[in-house]
Amino acid sequence: MKAFQAFQSLAVPLDRANVDTDALLPKQFMKSIARTGFGDNLLDQWRYLDAGEPGQDLSKRVPNPKFSLNQARYKGAQILIARENFGCGSSREHAVWALTDFGIRVVLAPSFADIFFNNCFKNGLLPIVLSTDLMEQLFNEVEYNPGYTLGVDLERQTISSSTGMSIPFEIDATRKERLMKGLDDIGITLAKKELILAYEARERERSPWLFN
Repeated sequence: MKAFQAFQSLAVPLDRANVDTDALLPKQFMKSIARTGFGDNLLDQWRYLDAGEPGQDLSKRVPNPKFSLNQARYKGAQILIARENFGCGSSREHAVWALTDFGIRVVLAPSFADIFFNNCFKNGLLPIVLSTDLMEQLFNEVEYNPGYTLGVDLERQTISSSTGMSIPFEIDATRKERLMKGLDDIGITLAKKELILAYEARERERSPWLFN
């Protein structure tokens, strides 16, 4: 998992509440556990005017010009501004993979579904909870300021806007450390590799029959 560093990016709004994981990645595209290749079908039913199926030639699909992620002013945005209860529905981790594969690194919302929230930290995606009033202000700013950017500094736990806003945010210390060091569950285990190998060596001597 890539270590999370401070960065600045365009922000793209998704002005819908209760966006569930089936909307983020419809079930027909969950054909792999490779964590990559899902970005093309992120929010598929809203990004395209035609029905999506696995293996389609994207060049022949019809994008929805009214949908924010398709608009030129938001091209390349790595920060998603969302509404309450983001990531609700089923527990599919593929929804997070679709966001990260599309290029989203931060999601700002008033609230997140618990399982989705936890899955974000396991995959290098930073979910930040902000008050409803602050989120409303961000939606207004991004709408009326083309080229609107946000800077996210995880170490200092601050968000800064191109219009001069400065917003502090809270994050669990352990999760913050994991993101900053780029450690997923496997990475945390491998960090203890020498201790694990030493334990196995002791057990081989003490109980060799367990390793036959």
